[in-house]
Amino acid sequence: MSAVEHRYEVTDHREIWSGRIFSLVSDDVTMPGGGTAARDYVKHVGAVAVVALDDAGQVVLIRQYRHPVGRHLWELPAGLMDVSGEDLAAAAARELAEEADLTAGAIDVLVDLHSSPGFSDEVVRVFLARDLADVPAEQRHDRRDEEADLQVVRVDLDEAVRMVLAGEITNASCVAGLLAAARARETGFAELRRPNAPLPR
Repeated sequence: MSAVEHRYEVTDHREIWSGRIFSLVSDDVTMPGGGTAARDYVKHVGAVAVVALDDAGQVVLIRQYRHPVGRHLWELPAGLMDVSGEDLAAAAARELAEEADLTAGAIDVLVDLHSSPGFSDEVVRVFLARDLADVPAEQRHDRRDEEADLQVVRVDLDEAVRMVLAGEITNASCVAGLLAAARARETGFAELRRPNAPLPR
């Protein structure tokens, strides 16, 4: 079932502030009842995250300090899409190696999400990584700043889902990725998309 949708058009666009990871912009947008309204939002470079699932059915979780919420959160290995021209699956593999000291023999698209579409255009692509192996000790990434404090643990996927439903895991991409991974496992991983599947528009 489809309805006729209003075509929202931008009549004016202003950049208020710009940084390396995101910028703050304001658009004047046509409204269904007539006239325009200002809409301020964050333009974000986007991100990738990885549900790394091992042969024992465990997923890799990291615990990292996040200053905006002032506490440590359980998360997936993840990072920004801030390397020009970098393939998203390659970015996911890089983050998995840097944050969890792991490589993956297989990587597929698990789920895409708009993390907070009420105020940001950020898109996060969550990959499923399997056939895991350790990065050799001499090739491991030197973690700095908040990453120097990372805790890396493996948790049974069912326990991780329990943590989501209990409110112990609240990071959006982690919640979505773990629930999607549990569903994918139930269907024998038959619904996974190829690593280069287009992002949602």
